[in-house]
Amino acid sequence: MSDAGDSDTYALKAAELPEIAAPDVAYKPPMPQHLKPRIGVIGTGGISGSHLDAYRKAGWQVAAMWNRTPAKAEEKAAEYCPQARIEQDWQAILSNPDIDVVDITLHPEHRTEIIESALNVGKHVLSQKPFVTDLDTGMDLVKLAQDKGVKLAVNQNARWAPYFAFMREAARAGHIGQVLSIHLNVHWNHGWTAGTPFDEIEDLILYDFGVHWFDFVNSILGDRVESVFASALRGAGQANKVPLLAQAMVRADGAQASLVFDGGIPHGPRDTTFVGGTAGSIQSDGPDLGQQRVTMTTPDGIARPELEGDWFNDGFMGTMGELLCAIEDDREPSNGAAENLRSLAMAFAAVRSRITGKEVAVGAARRLES
Repeated sequence: MSDAGDSDTYALKAAELPEIAAPDVAYKPPMPQHLKPRIGVIGTGGISGSHLDAYRKAGWQVAAMWNRTPAKAEEKAAEYCPQARIEQDWQAILSNPDIDVVDITLHPEHRTEIIESALNVGKHVLSQKPFVTDLDTGMDLVKLAQDKGVKLAVNQNARWAPYFAFMREAARAGHIGQVLSIHLNVHWNHGWTAGTPFDEIEDLILYDFGVHWFDFVNSILGDRVESVFASALRGAGQANKVPLLAQAMVRADGAQASLVFDGGIPHGPRDTTFVGGTAGSIQSDGPDLGQQRVTMTTPDGIARPELEGDWFNDGFMGTMGELLCAIEDDREPSNGAAENLRSLAMAFAAVRSRITGKEVAVGAARRLES
């Protein structure tokens, strides 16, 4: 009776495969065909520069801006959109009939009231992520948007990072068969947040940062996801008050996912993503979020797509572009708030698991805990 395998099998030796052409998938930020929006921006903090730069690149008009510190709004306007009107209160943007879409970039605790007000006056809304701190509040906002006949989307900008977008669309198109596994590993220095308001967020990594990666898992596995087991801890020598090291294991129907966040690594950053299926796999690897090389392997060979664009700031063009296309086509945006609640439910389950030390069913944690 012969052995079941040989030395190459035991050594997990990879087979030699030919180079093949990459499939043609729609990974670039979507752009409306005819709609020429007038955008109002509420909140002009640090991340708003990425929004404004993306809108300028796309040729979309930012007509009005507000920030609680007017000088900051004026600075952003001078750099990105000199024609924008600086309002003294955010209500003025909502009452302006010339504004079609409102981009609300404030933190969650300040955002819900403004989102609700914007929907009530019939404005389409792009909300910064994480969308809400309570799933029931999120569901109420989704229903309000539906009742008012307007679109509500979430700025999950990683969806249009070129490598994430290619991997997602290739997987959705069936190029690697049924997805069995998703593994995400990020090793970087998030210590710049020490002493900032971010250092007050207990689950800075699993929630505020990690929601991008939970959203990637959700965008592929969707309602197959069942539960999450997660942990977090403070790394040796870190200056932050909150943990910078965290990880999560995701159980799904016929699939699994893992997310590893090493946020306290000062040297040698690396970001890797792997999606495996019954008919192939796709992986991306690079030193950071902007430098990634994608490889897709199937029985036919290995494809190495040459992708254009960058997460910052094409990802931000993607979130607004998808919302505008949804308005133009009168459909739900793929980054719509209703769909995004599944991503948030995964993040909330991870936080609950971190607190309890137990595996938590997705949806069992209705709100962010700390």
